[in-house]
Parts: sequence; structure tokens; C-alpha cells
Amino acid sequence: MSPMDNVLDAAGLTNPAVRDYVKYWAELTGAERIEVVSAADDARLIAECLEAGELDPAGDGLYYSRSYHKDTARSEERTVVATSTPTDKGLYNNWRDAAEMTALQKENMRGASAGKTMYVIPYLMAPPGNALAPWATGVELTDCRTVVLHMIRMARVGVEYVNDLADPNQFVRAVHVTGDLENLGQGTPEDSRYFVTVADERTILHYGSSYGGNALLGKIAHGLRQAAYDGWASKKFLAEQYMLIGIHDKETGKDYHICGGFPSASGKTNLAMMLAPDVLGDRYHVSFYGDDIAWLWVDEASGKLYGMNPEYGVFGVAKDTNEGTNPTALHSIDEGSGAIFTNIAYNPTTREVWWEGRTPEPPADNTGWLDWKGNAISERTAERADEPWAHPNSRFTTTLDNVPNIASDYNAAAGVPIDAIIFGGRTRDREPLIRAIHDLAEGVYDGLTLGAEATAAAEGKEGVLRYDPMSNRPFMAYGEGDYAQHYLDVVGAAKDQPIFAHVNWFQRGEDGRFLWPGYRDNLRPLLWLLQLKNGEVKGRETAVGIIPTEDELHLDGVDITPEDLNTILTINVPRWKQEMANREEHLSQFERLPEAIWEAHRRVAANLENEPEG
Repeated sequence: MSPMDNVLDAAGLTNPAVRDYVKYWAELTGAERIEVVSAADDARLIAECLEAGELDPAGDGLYYSRSYHKDTARSEERTVVATSTPTDKGLYNNWRDAAEMTALQKENMRGASAGKTMYVIPYLMAPPGNALAPWATGVELTDCRTVVLHMIRMARVGVEYVNDLADPNQFVRAVHVTGDLENLGQGTPEDSRYFVTVADERTILHYGSSYGGNALLGKIAHGLRQAAYDGWASKKFLAEQYMLIGIHDKETGKDYHICGGFPSASGKTNLAMMLAPDVLGDRYHVSFYGDDIAWLWVDEASGKLYGMNPEYGVFGVAKDTNEGTNPTALHSIDEGSGAIFTNIAYNPTTREVWWEGRTPEPPADNTGWLDWKGNAISERTAERADEPWAHPNSRFTTTLDNVPNIASDYNAAAGVPIDAIIFGGRTRDREPLIRAIHDLAEGVYDGLTLGAEATAAAEGKEGVLRYDPMSNRPFMAYGEGDYAQHYLDVVGAAKDQPIFAHVNWFQRGEDGRFLWPGYRDNLRPLLWLLQLKNGEVKGRETAVGIIPTEDELHLDGVDITPEDLNTILTINVPRWKQEMANREEHLSQFERLPEAIWEAHRRVAANLENEPEG
């Protein structure tokens, strides 16, 4: 018996297909040794990382890491979905041929882990026993120890998830090789990084990073790209970049569940971790299920649409997280939580951490403080004085169990029934606070035309959206037209249809101030939406959906003027007509877009022609 077999035996890894996979890639990458890990190894690996300087202590049971300064975020232009079928190419998935990309990545990875340990991470991206568990099982191989620690926080990790598969081969094969980060040509024509999901072979090959979703392959690569493709291929489910919350009505005893997609900087995490405003807290309790990914399917027995968060943790953006904006997030990273911070400011003497927005001003005494690159802030030149202390994409990683208002049934195999699907863009003058949509095709149409407003500097035309269909633009795994049809098919099969809605917390006055207070007050329009679905309110019909009347919203304690309230509950018809032309141009880029979506577009456009202005 080989030494590698002895290691696999000692770890209790019995699945023969997994064992063969591990041996193949250990030989190709040249790893010096292998180690099979489980969640029980967390404390030992933390200690090893602290001793090796891969982590620093950041308080009692808190840890700090710093990535290479050119390796701080996703790299969409280097991210590819590869298959053997050219018709899988869409506008956003950067499609390439599977054989070509597999050969390229093998060449990149060949011998690249020499002298290193290859960690074997068997994982499950689902509550155990969930109906979608057959598509949720994977094994990540990585040569980076801190990646293991993040995966333990973001997925359910252990050999038990792969040993007893009905089909030993039904697991995602995920390989992560860090590469020589200082010599990969990041952002140049010689860039050798690639982050590839070979979707029709259920294989993920990432080379050239140790950061975030580039390296935690269960998260985005499996949880979104691979799962989206699997859901389409199986015709059974959707994998979406959606938050998922529960709302409990203490007076009636009823529970409701809302999921939805929001482009970057559109309030998704804050909404996912929302607490009820004080004036409504005696009646309503908001529960957190997830802030980033939801898988949706129709339960065959009940015919209801169900959802679950496949992740086991939160990989949250630190910037602007504080007691006012998101106390839930802040207390999920309290001392003793085991949270890992990445690319924030750090003081090795006091073991404190800080990021922009954590407090109104940075620490007054900057002695001992290091910025996210590890440079002493006290030694900055005058020219660098205003540079951020933390990277704008700095993060914290913590488990769901640490979230103060985590739902009691977040790990239940059944998932939860979905009552509403919401989309939230970021527009300053067109989108009202909330508009509800009963029609499935119009709801999917609205999601396909979701976006956040561009700035003149970033996109060239201020007020024009950067479209982000279903907030899934960076994670599309196949053609958008096929995706739209699959969405219609999956949700359309539910007996009790969810209500759709579009929300916008970001309308501004002429002076630039936000008209709606946001944060905890965002619960109010969601309660109205659920009442509308239940037939308890009627709202006001407009060309683009149903909006609340002032008397239907729970507005006790809201700091808003009558004029501002009227503005956010009004349809700006001229701006909407301008938007319709942009939408038509956007949708025309998608091949095989279902006729039902075009019919919805024409219906909304015709309604706008008959909508009175003002």
C-alpha cells in the first residue's frame, strides 16, 4: 500500500472515486504531501497558521490575514465557464471550449504545488439531507492552508459527505493551485491566471489566487456557476445570487420567507441581516438565512417553491459595517466567534482591527497601525495621507451560527417555502420604494433588466444602468435566453406562485440626500408586499407594477416628509420611457430569449404610453 493510501485510510476517506481524483491531482501538481481535513481540524490549523505567520491574532478567537496586494477581489475577465457545447455561450459567461481550458489549466498547475501540502476538503453546499444534496457535494484540493480555514467557515466539511454517495462519482472536482502570486502578470497581457468552471464535466480549475471566491471553490464557483449549470441540466433547480430572510408575525403566528437579488452596493447584505425597527419589534421578528446565495426548487410532494442557503457561513464586506448600518453583521464577528478578517487595517501591538465606516473617524493615535498592505500608517507621506486604511473589498468570514438572528431552521433539510422574490437596484430618480408584480413573466423580465446606476466616470452615461440580470451577471453559466426559460419553467411549476417585487432604497432629492431612511425601515415595504400577496391591501396600479398607498405602509416612527414620501411612491413616466429603450437594447443581446419575456416588455411599454405623467 502506498503512503498516500495510508493517509487516505487514516482519514477515513473510503470513496474510491474521490481517492483516485486525489491521487491524480497530487501527482500532477507535484504536492509533497496530502492531508484530508474536516471541521474538527480547525483549531489545529489555526494554531499552525499563527505559528507560520499566515494569520495574526486579532483579539480573543479572532484572526487577521492579508492577501497579496494584486489579489484582492474577483477577476471577471479571467473567469471562464467552459463546456464542450458552443451553444452554451452567453453574453456574460466568457465561454471557452472545455478541452482547451482543461489542457491550459493542467499545464499551469503542473508541478506548481511542489514542496507544498495538498489539503483535501470534502464538503457539502446544502443542509444535510436536502433534496439538492446530490448536486451539492464536492471535494476541493488546495495548496493554501488559510483557504482551508475559510472553507471550514463557508461549507460543511468532512469525509462523511462523500463516503456514502449513492453514485461515488457524483461530486464536484474542485482544484485550487495558488501559483507564484508575485509573478503571474496580474492585469497585464501576460496574465497567466484563470478561474475555470468546466460545467458539463462538473470540474472546477482555479489557478493564480488565494483570495475569496477565486480560492474558496465551494462558494461562487460551485455554489453559483456550477450549480446554475447543474440546475439547468437537471431541469430541477435554480442557483441564484440571492439573500434569504424569514419574517415571523408574532400576532398571527405566521412565517414568511423572502429571497432576492441585488447588484453590488445595492443593500443586499444589510437587508439580509436586517432587524425590525423598534416600533415594529414587538410584533415582527426577522431571521437571517443567508446573504449571498439561494438555491430554489419546487417540492414534488407539496408543489411549493422552496429555497435554502447552500453556504454555512458569511463572507461579508467589512467597509461601512457598524452598529448603525448592520449591528447583526458586527456581532457575528464578536470575540470568540473564530472570525477571520482579510485586508483590513491591523494593529499588531493591540491586536485591534479597523476599516472605513467602522467608526466615523479612524483611530486618533495611528501609532502601530498597519494598512491593508502591511505598511505603517504613521509613516505615510503627505501625498498618501488620504489613502484608505482598509481595502474597499476587505472582508470578514464567520459561520452562520455566529449570526445573532440566525433562523432556527437554517440547517433543516426541507428548506423553507418562498413567498416573495424581490430585486433591488440602485437608481436615484426612477424606481419607487417598492413595486409589486403578480405576473411570472413580468417578474422574470424585471429581474433580467435589474441593474445599478452607472456614474459618469465609470460607464460614461450617468443615469444609465449597468445591467446585472437577476444580480447574476458575474456568475452566469450558460446562455441568458436559456436561463430565462429555465427560470420560467422552475418557478412556473409551483402551485402557489411567489409574488415578485422591485425595491429601491436609494432615491435622492435634488440636494443629493437619500429620501428613504433605509436599513431597519426597509422591513416596512416588505410587510406591505406580504399583505398584498395575502389580499389584505390593494395598492395602486401603475404601468410598471403595484405600489403602496401612503395609508397602507407601516410608517409609525419613520423620519420622512410628506413630499419625500410622495416622491418615492410615484412613477416617473418620462424616465421610465427612456429606460424602456435601454432595456430593449439590453435584452436584444440575448440569444433565444423566450417570447414570454418580449411580450412582457411590450406590455409594460404599452402601459407606460397610457400612464398619466406626474
